Amino acid sequence: MDLKYDVTIIGSGPGGYVAAIRAAQLGHKTAIIEKDKLGGICLNWGCIPTKALLKSSEVYSIMKKSDYYGVTAENVSFNFKNIIDRSRGVANDLSQGIGYLLKKNKIDLINGNGYIIDSNTIKIQSDNKDTTISTKNIIISTGARPKELPGISFSEDVWSYKQAMIPNKMPKSIVVIGSGAIGIEFANFYNAIGVKVNVVELADKILPNEDDEVSEYAKTEFEKQGIKFHLGSYVNSITKSRDTLNIELIHNINKKRSKLNANKVVMAVGITGNIENIGLEHNSINISDGHIITNEFMQTNVKNIYAIGDVAGAPWLAHKASHEGIIAAEHISGIQTHAIEKANIPGCVYSSPQIASIGLSESEAKNNYSSVKVGKFPLIANGKAKAISNDAGFVKVIYESGTGELLGAHMIGDGVTELIHGYAIAKNMEGTEEDIMNTIFPHPTISESMHEAVLSAYDIPIHYK
Repeated sequence: MDLKYDVTIIGSGPGGYVAAIRAAQLGHKTAIIEKDKLGGICLNWGCIPTKALLKSSEVYSIMKKSDYYGVTAENVSFNFKNIIDRSRGVANDLSQGIGYLLKKNKIDLINGNGYIIDSNTIKIQSDNKDTTISTKNIIISTGARPKELPGISFSEDVWSYKQAMIPNKMPKSIVVIGSGAIGIEFANFYNAIGVKVNVVELADKILPNEDDEVSEYAKTEFEKQGIKFHLGSYVNSITKSRDTLNIELIHNINKKRSKLNANKVVMAVGITGNIENIGLEHNSINISDGHIITNEFMQTNVKNIYAIGDVAGAPWLAHKASHEGIIAAEHISGIQTHAIEKANIPGCVYSSPQIASIGLSESEAKNNYSSVKVGKFPLIANGKAKAISNDAGFVKVIYESGTGELLGAHMIGDGVTELIHGYAIAKNMEGTEEDIMNTIFPHPTISESMHEAVLSAYDIPIHYK
């Protein structure tokens, strides 16, 4: 193996492997360094396997109410081990697929931990031996890891997202700390298969980053399913008595104490970048609050060292990481590339119902613009949603009154994570309300609600008043 490269990427998550492929496409001799499985957290312990788990719980939920659809299914049950095994199988298959893509693009895969000696030298630390490679450019894509609360560490009883994905047996009850996307998805999965679920959230609403109306609607829907929420509260302590965990809560304002009991706790209170043991301090690379500081082209203060994905800061989304990987590879190549506009990055929560959003919330828009138009269309008025009996939810859009600029879009309902890209394209192309109004949406589809929401913002809805 020739140990001289044009571009070397540390980490093979959705940012790293995409950056490697794009660099190779642009004619660079490329290597990728990975100390674990290809695909990073997203593919192995995040985005992909959690969707497999949620699909299993969704099928189980549908089967339990199959009589409603005229289908008889008796003695519906599930095999918890098989659900977990299927999830792991999906992750393993896709990890192998990345290996195929690297080979196809003639990218060298080097196993081990990458440590930056200087801006052109990386030491590969592995069990067998240490190897040194030279490189013209470095892209850091080391990802992030889950945070712990002060005084509360991960253990066999207090799970990280990884532990929550591969338990040896199904708990009877869990307490989820944190109601962001990760916490809500695990709460949905475990609740759907019969586990008693309580969710503790420090903020005064669930899904703190979502539009207020979406958060409130989601809370109501989740409560109907049996999930209980404890808002404006934090976990003060966790003690164990035999097989039961005693979780003490303190209300954030009135300081009132309360207690919950559970078999396990899932701690989902955010992530912090993997910035340790990769040579950042040694090379005076600027960091702040657990992530690497970059410019709009993902370049650090050391001009030939780039950082992408979770290690480069929020939003912590796989698709953002992948796009940053492309930007970094193209900037290295001297291509006049574009910077990411963070307001144009969609976010999704794969709960039931699903949640998807892009841009400003209604309150943010009203705080930043003098005049906005807000339109909302309920899925109960959509023919396709009624036909498939998944009519909970709505689509909401926010426009700047004078220019017709799409400021934000928010959706909650069945399958909306597959629809948000429509608004993402419109926003990225700086489309106005007229562009969507003049677009013909296929019938019958839930996507028609996107059209109707825009019409509603301008007081001309067709199917709802």
